[in-house]
Amino acid sequence: MDRQEVTRRIIHVDMDAFYASVEQRDNPDLRGRPLAVGGAGRRGVVAAASYEARRFGVRSAMPSVTAQRKCPDLVFVRPRFDVYRAVSAQIHAIFARFTPVIQPLSLDEAYLDVTNPLQAYPSATAIATAIRAQIHDATGLTASAGVSYNKFLAKLASDYRKPNGQFVITPRMGPDFVANLPVEDFHGIGPATAARMHALGIRTGLDLRTQPLSRLLRQFGKAADFYYGIARGIDERPVEVNRPRRSVGAERTFDADIHEWVGAQAAIADLSERVWGRCLTRGLTGITVTVKVKYNDFRQIVRGRTEAEPVRDAPDLGQRAMDLLAPCFPPRRGIRLLGVTVSGLREAGEEPAPRQLALFG
Repeated sequence: MDRQEVTRRIIHVDMDAFYASVEQRDNPDLRGRPLAVGGAGRRGVVAAASYEARRFGVRSAMPSVTAQRKCPDLVFVRPRFDVYRAVSAQIHAIFARFTPVIQPLSLDEAYLDVTNPLQAYPSATAIATAIRAQIHDATGLTASAGVSYNKFLAKLASDYRKPNGQFVITPRMGPDFVANLPVEDFHGIGPATAARMHALGIRTGLDLRTQPLSRLLRQFGKAADFYYGIARGIDERPVEVNRPRRSVGAERTFDADIHEWVGAQAAIADLSERVWGRCLTRGLTGITVTVKVKYNDFRQIVRGRTEAEPVRDAPDLGQRAMDLLAPCFPPRRGIRLLGVTVSGLREAGEEPAPRQLALFG
């Protein structure tokens, strides 16, 4: 393990059920009740779920009709992004008391590099404890934190004692901690990649560690180096200050190739719900929609369109994506993967920039 990995001190702070907790804080009648932030209609998506709702299996990015089926007593509240942004600003001001090296991931989570903190504390663990206490004093909300020597392990650690807890993964613990985890629990390995790994006999961090880099490169391309490292508890990525998120997307590899428009419509609708749920979670929307199509011969095309008005909701995103996909039908060969991405990001509710009129028409 190199010297940089051993000496770095990284904290990942993640607010507990942030949007839902803000709503329960501001409305005592909602406390203790299963709550979802999002739209309750047929096309609605859960942006956040309280812990009471999570016990029924309700999760963010889930279609609202599914959430209501799982939890008939679920209460829906429309999101208030102006309030969430104001609370997020309070939280980030607290982060800045401890370090200038902050990488926000969304309104409710961030990485902090406290290798050289602004205040004298005996350890990164003590800093994480102080941050969580100050957040609670300022906002009345709870946060969880993970402390480790790199970003990958810090994020894993923050999930380990949720809610309202923290966990430390030391350099000595790192490789063994990773070895026992299922690959689907790794941040950076999504459902489609996990399924591919399962098909290759890779189910745990230890299985991943036994794979030669050459095989990982053949199977996963440029992501192979990252997978090779995290299987050993190694992640050299720096905490990037003011790193802007460029896009929000999702894709799906199908068990059976798609040939018919009806199947493609259903897949695009599902992907659009998932992507919009992620946008809601981050308080974002965007003006550019892109569709990726991969055929069964692995040929791939990407189609995108930028519009003046940002995406409004999941049905709007789905319609824009279907308009992009329609010229590809009927396909000459089966479609094995579809993806939907929103880019040209801006905060939800932000007014679009004024457009300059064209000189000619």
